[in-house]
Amino acid sequence: MTVQPGWYADPAEPTTQRYWDGDGWIAAPLPVDATPPPGPPPVELEPVTPPESPAAGPTSAAPAEPHAPGLPGQPLPPGAGVPGPGFPLPGQPFPPGQPPQGAPGAYPPGWTYPPGTPPTANGMPGNYPPGMTPPPGWPYPVPFLYRPPAPRPHGYALASLGARLVARLIDIGIVFLLNVVVNGFFVWRYIQEMAPVFRESFQRGMTGNSSTEGLPQPGDQAGSLQIAILLVATALWFAYEVPAVANRGQTLGKRIMGIKVVSLGKEERLGFGQSLRRWNTLGLPTLLWFCCFGFLLQLIDVVFPLFDRPLRQALHDKRAETVVVQVSRQSPTPAGEPTETPGGPE
Repeated sequence: MTVQPGWYADPAEPTTQRYWDGDGWIAAPLPVDATPPPGPPPVELEPVTPPESPAAGPTSAAPAEPHAPGLPGQPLPPGAGVPGPGFPLPGQPFPPGQPPQGAPGAYPPGWTYPPGTPPTANGMPGNYPPGMTPPPGWPYPVPFLYRPPAPRPHGYALASLGARLVARLIDIGIVFLLNVVVNGFFVWRYIQEMAPVFRESFQRGMTGNSSTEGLPQPGDQAGSLQIAILLVATALWFAYEVPAVANRGQTLGKRIMGIKVVSLGKEERLGFGQSLRRWNTLGLPTLLWFCCFGFLLQLIDVVFPLFDRPLRQALHDKRAETVVVQVSRQSPTPAGEPTETPGGPE
């Protein structure tokens, strides 16, 4: 006769009861007067002891895990490693040129990290510690949580807008003095040709008459003198700025303020061609001053660095692919180039 599975008194020990599964006794015995659980007892798993390495000594410590496990979508515990080969510990920057898993942004899909660790998968918003920047080839978090470092073309810091403004005002003053000496005669002759018009307009203005009828005409040479004045003024500006920037990257105003024009693509001097392209955008509109359109173009050019990022270039800098940098004793000097100071080379 087959005995049905169930709890029965143990024949070997009548004071206990055990479970009969139809083939044999299983599980640990219970007191005979105890209420057994319904159905068969739960299966107990014995702990598995990992085999010891034959080479490991009795005092050798177990190697640390390269990274701690976790679940996708769940943050890693503080102090745990980041999953995947090549990941550093939380709060530590990635080695330059060694993005994890061999590709920029190759984070495991769905992983998030605790505060102080690099950004989450595919360059999404992360937590960059202050002063930490992504290694080469890695995207910045979006939105960017920390301001990126300022660019340093050829190792120089960008010139401040205040220093550039003062340098330009110094250069304008020097060019104005040159015009007083060279262009003064043409300006005096132009005023003589326009004197009858100015005199009559002033007298009518004093009496409140705004009519322009019957005004005397300018002299025959007024138009030619105006063209000559603009041509001479443009030529003087060209002669003052283009050769100086081509050879040294500095006019007198820039040397006084300790700033310099450098090329974005090379470290050597600009040369005449690049200096001419830079000056054309700003200097040639001088020929259009008679209709005020040229002055408007120059105004837009000089205020453009207020809005340009990150190199703060004016339109003439963009045209020539140049940038204005600060040169001083504290600024690093590229190899092969003498140290520059606001007063000149040392």
